[in-house]
Amino acid sequence: MKKGALVFLSGLLFGAGLALSGMTDPKRVTDFLDLAGDWDPTLAFVMAGALLVFGMGYFFLKQKLGLPGNPEEPVSRSLIVGSILFGVGWGLGGFCPGPAIANLGAIRMEALVFVPTMALGMVIAQWLQRSRKEG
Repeated sequence: MKKGALVFLSGLLFGAGLALSGMTDPKRVTDFLDLAGDWDPTLAFVMAGALLVFGMGYFFLKQKLGLPGNPEEPVSRSLIVGSILFGVGWGLGGFCPGPAIANLGAIRMEALVFVPTMALGMVIAQWLQRSRKEG
């Protein structure tokens, strides 16, 4: 029960932060990516703030609990390809997963198209990964 409450509160905090910062608006994202037009640096400040909070949390967790994983692990090709696909989807759609799901609640047509397409992409990626391991 405690874990479920923590997950719920984390999601609530994340969603509130997205809404408060205006990052649920795809125009804000596309204006950030439009360096030749009316560039909007707001997203850069939100990312910097998120990086600061993450860095402090990571440092705390590493000191207190220790974290799993191997920092010497090489960057895989699938990580690079996935990152590129994520960036292209983000740029084309103006959404990343969190704001897209938040926009479902507002019943925005863009989110109603983006989220199922994103879910289909996830299913295809899992299928490809499984078939690659089996074959």
